[in-house]
Amino acid sequence: MISPLAHVDPDAVIGKDVTIHPFAFVSKNTVIGDGAVIYPYASILNGTRIGARTKVYNGAIVGAEPQSFHWHGEPSLCVVGEDCLIREHTIINRSIYEGKATVVGKKCFVMAESHIMHDAVIDDFVVVGNGVQIAGTAHVRSYTILSSNSLVHAGSDVGRWVLVKGGCRVNGNVPPYTVIGHNPATYCGVNAVAMRRGGKMSDDVIDAVAKCYRHVYESGTSVFNALRRIELDIEPCAERDEIVEFIRSHELDVVAAGGHTSVFD
Repeated sequence: MISPLAHVDPDAVIGKDVTIHPFAFVSKNTVIGDGAVIYPYASILNGTRIGARTKVYNGAIVGAEPQSFHWHGEPSLCVVGEDCLIREHTIINRSIYEGKATVVGKKCFVMAESHIMHDAVIDDFVVVGNGVQIAGTAHVRSYTILSSNSLVHAGSDVGRWVLVKGGCRVNGNVPPYTVIGHNPATYCGVNAVAMRRGGKMSDDVIDAVAKCYRHVYESGTSVFNALRRIELDIEPCAERDEIVEFIRSHELDVVAAGGHTSVFD
């Protein structure tokens, strides 16, 4: 059902069983997947691709022009995966680079009045709380929860299965399976509840992850030495290896209690 009171550009590609409510705006060069719902006063702008069964609620703007001095009108994309909820008054900017995209993965829940800026990448099954601000080029990995009014700075990389507490300011790289809070961001523990309930991980795996982070955050040594201890002390498993790879791939630069991020500490 497409309301005659909605504006749908003739160039827009509309899938099967799509509902577009009165006063919605759908621009040219857009694609809306099968079964999607666009609520009143939502705007789907140039370069946007909306996945199947995704719902875009009242007042949300998807594919807004980038808020960046580095963008000079290059044609770019904003891609939202299938089965997402984009709640009221959210803004998602498209990329500043020609042919590239700001990406929101499948089955994400992006709550009201949040803002995802240009070239951010949000992986699958992420929850973005009310009023969350995600700056340009940030990466938020799968199964992570950003609680209300948290802030992720440009270029930050938030690992899988992370819980960022409400109001936390993330200015750096957050390793997987952690709970992060406060301002500036500080390690608060292991995200055991989500790992056990959502990830169906065993107590042995959760214990191994906790031991990894005791080395990184509670031993008083450098991150460089902490990684060596992890590899010596903890039996190999996928989660242990993911933690080590994440930290190494970011050149040991991770958010940390006490600031122990230097190789030479």
